[in-house]
Amino acid sequence: MNNITLFGQGNMAQAIASRLQKSNQSYTFVSAQDTATTLGEIVILAVPYGAIHSIVEKYKEFLKGKVVVDITNPVNFTTMDGLVVDADSSASQLLAQMLPDSKVVKAFNTNFAGTLASDEAITVLMASDDDQAKATLAQAFTGSGLVMMDAGSLKRSRELEAIGFLQITLAIREQISWTGGFRLVK
Repeated sequence: MNNITLFGQGNMAQAIASRLQKSNQSYTFVSAQDTATTLGEIVILAVPYGAIHSIVEKYKEFLKGKVVVDITNPVNFTTMDGLVVDADSSASQLLAQMLPDSKVVKAFNTNFAGTLASDEAITVLMASDDDQAKATLAQAFTGSGLVMMDAGSLKRSRELEAIGFLQITLAIREQISWTGGFRLVK
């Protein structure tokens, strides 16, 4: 059993927590008003992209050596015409630069909260330069009904964020529902 910390308490944090319950994992929530003095082995940043910098500033020392899961989609929500990170980068790659002593994993950003909260078997794509971090995250969700799929190195987080952006755009245009998403077929 892993000790897991979830930053945020919104829909995504609650949906991820529901899957952690199914896998009998121990977890705690940290909100913006909290001051945590210890963090779990796995730290899931279930917050908007704009909140990442303040979390890193406040908890950088506590995040050393941790598996840090970035679920953000750095969408320009003002214009809805692109991402706010450079095309040759990603939110996760920038996070890894800010946290060089952490093991950053991109995951859950291609999933909507509604699909995660369902009882369906859902595929979660993961990207990281640390294979052990991906294995640790996958193990934490064993028995949860999630299929954790290795999408490759952290560089692949660029594509995951593009897929997340496309999915959000389709939902806003009511082409798919907020309980929909992409399905991988083997």
